[in-house]
Amino acid sequence: MLRGNATFGIFGDGKEVPQLAMAKAFRPGDWRAGYYRDQTFMWATRMSNVRGFFAQLYGNANVEADPSSGGRQMGNHFATRFLDESGAFARSVEMLNTSADVSNVAGWMPRLVGLAYASKLYRDNPQLKQAQDGFSVNGNEVAFGTIGDAATSEGLFWEAINAVGVLQVPLAMSVWDDGYGISVPITAETTKASISDVLRGFIPDDRPGIDIYVVPGWDYPALVEAYARGIEKVRREHKPALFHIVELTQPQGHSTSGSHERYKTKERLRFENEFDCVARMRDWVIETGIASESQLEGWEAADKEAVEAARDLAWEAFQAPIRAERDRAVAILKSIDMPEIAPITNLLDEAGKVTRSLVMASATSALHRMRGIGSPARTELAKFVEEYRKENHERYNSHLYSGSDESPLKVPVVSPVFSDGSPKVDGRQVLLRNFDANFARDPRLFVIGEDVGRLGDVNLVFEGLQAKYGNLRLTDTGIREATILGQAIGAAMRGLRPICDIQYLDYFLYALETAADDLATLHWRTVGGQKAPVVIRTKGHRLVGIWHSGSPMAVLLNALQGVYVAVPRNMTQAAGFYNTLFRGDNPGVVIEVLNGYRLKERVPDNIGEFTVPLGVPEVLREGTDATIITYGACCGIALDSARTLEELGVSCEVIDVQTLNPFDINHTIVRSIEKTHALICLDEDVPGAASAFMLQQVLEVQNGWWHLDAAPRTLAASPNRPAYGPDGDYFTKPNRESIVATVYDLVRERQPWRFPPLDS
Repeated sequence: MLRGNATFGIFGDGKEVPQLAMAKAFRPGDWRAGYYRDQTFMWATRMSNVRGFFAQLYGNANVEADPSSGGRQMGNHFATRFLDESGAFARSVEMLNTSADVSNVAGWMPRLVGLAYASKLYRDNPQLKQAQDGFSVNGNEVAFGTIGDAATSEGLFWEAINAVGVLQVPLAMSVWDDGYGISVPITAETTKASISDVLRGFIPDDRPGIDIYVVPGWDYPALVEAYARGIEKVRREHKPALFHIVELTQPQGHSTSGSHERYKTKERLRFENEFDCVARMRDWVIETGIASESQLEGWEAADKEAVEAARDLAWEAFQAPIRAERDRAVAILKSIDMPEIAPITNLLDEAGKVTRSLVMASATSALHRMRGIGSPARTELAKFVEEYRKENHERYNSHLYSGSDESPLKVPVVSPVFSDGSPKVDGRQVLLRNFDANFARDPRLFVIGEDVGRLGDVNLVFEGLQAKYGNLRLTDTGIREATILGQAIGAAMRGLRPICDIQYLDYFLYALETAADDLATLHWRTVGGQKAPVVIRTKGHRLVGIWHSGSPMAVLLNALQGVYVAVPRNMTQAAGFYNTLFRGDNPGVVIEVLNGYRLKERVPDNIGEFTVPLGVPEVLREGTDATIITYGACCGIALDSARTLEELGVSCEVIDVQTLNPFDINHTIVRSIEKTHALICLDEDVPGAASAFMLQQVLEVQNGWWHLDAAPRTLAASPNRPAYGPDGDYFTKPNRESIVATVYDLVRERQPWRFPPLDS
């Protein structure tokens, strides 16, 4: 079967029979969130096929060959495409759906909660009656989850299971139990060596819970009966269920990188041989007279032949276009009459297994050897290299962000309108009125999080809105950040517009894995086949204490490529960003300033309608001697510092970058540096973090270094967390005095005759 053409293989051997039974209960409109052992289920439901399996093994970047990921994921990482070519949602209610797999163990569990939660909202929220079209039929859709028994040790599994027990949503969780987690036996992983025994307390009594079914994985009739009965109840009553499928095997080991015979006892290997589910089902088919031995042998031979044919067709489909690209390069190289080029040409021409990296490396190497030579052949080769680089950049890097007509970057800019009658209120009231207007405008919009419902948020940003719109629009959750985000991701995949409320930025780290590995990569890893336009609301920067003054912006910037990051300086700007993101289809996070909720702001007359564009800085104060770029809570401190510097004869231009991703798409900042010739990047992240990111963007992307008369400066917080109290904040984060000293020193470096020393 395998010829060494795949880089890595991981398969679903030993789990085939229960997956067949589960597939019989799967209906159009249903959803799957599972893992890389589910190949039989995917084939049985026709959501994938053998040829696609091999295409993914080979890394075929053609989406038609590998519709799951276009060669971007390893084998057996499945996805169906629920977006059309324009990036709009298809009618998932008429399709069999699988959300895009991730490799990180249990990483799909939070999203699974959201896929099931969407059915609850579609069934129980009458405001969504019109929004159901194409997405739901009265919430009858079931979310099917699968996981290996060893992975149930992960915290994300437990958080998700507890969440669905509380929420009472139509989720069917299957645990494939083969007794091991790679080489670690179940006795070293799970209390009582049984996940269903541990979860007995979840079984409903006079209180809601989770139904549990325990079935041997080799007993096909029992499996079919359990899934048929269990899923029907899940679908009808919206009661979650867990199917613990026991006595399974893994006859090929964890992957192609190792054999299970290295760590299993002879007794266990004997058991696996005797209780292999495929062998057991084969015996059952013969015993019940469904087919004879000879019939099965004929089918098996035909299947083997069909699989080998699919393998060969997939390999040829993978190699043929690359060979054609290779031939183009070879034709150019052969036209070059240079001895040092011939070995490169021959090596590329004679390669049996051709890769695009080999084509690119060969052509580039030849081009380098021809440096300084002016000839038509070199010109043609240079053109090939440039075009091939662009072509493959698109092939492997596209769709990190939405490019559809609904992209937040394409949302029309609507400026806030103020009049003499515009009231001046606490900043939190600006947000409250803005959310109120949006909830009235779009019934798909809802918020989930800690204390957002009855209390209306710890800062009262949603005060009174639950009473107005109901507890399915503003919903309190437990303290479980990862599944709050997952609940939003799954619901967004199903056409809803969730706001994931993370109470404090410091606690967003609980959800970082889900945000980084699932949400941020979703559109990219499906080559534009899936999206989840989640809006994450949180607050951070300055308050008091270690855990409520966090500003780990570089963590978000690096981990969340694919998610836009807005850092508004006040609540009006935050409201504008929400209005933009609510009208777009790319996920985004808005980080409000914690100490700004009680500061007075005017309420725009067009509350709920005005928008703030992403990637467009705002000049807060014009100046001629130095440019300070910053964001969030530092904007006010920078302006205060600029006033002090003005008294010292220094004219500062202060720019609020407004969003860190995207960053200054129109290159506003470099135009400021053309005038001031000096740059200070200010923020309250640790040194070398967000301030360094801003510096890199200005110097490298905008070529701002060309206009500088002195080395640029970054001014950030201390490398440690902020200590408690106002003095702790003052001495661990940039303050007016440190900013004044830094800027003054920078301008004095250029004009010492104009600016005498400050401190000596």
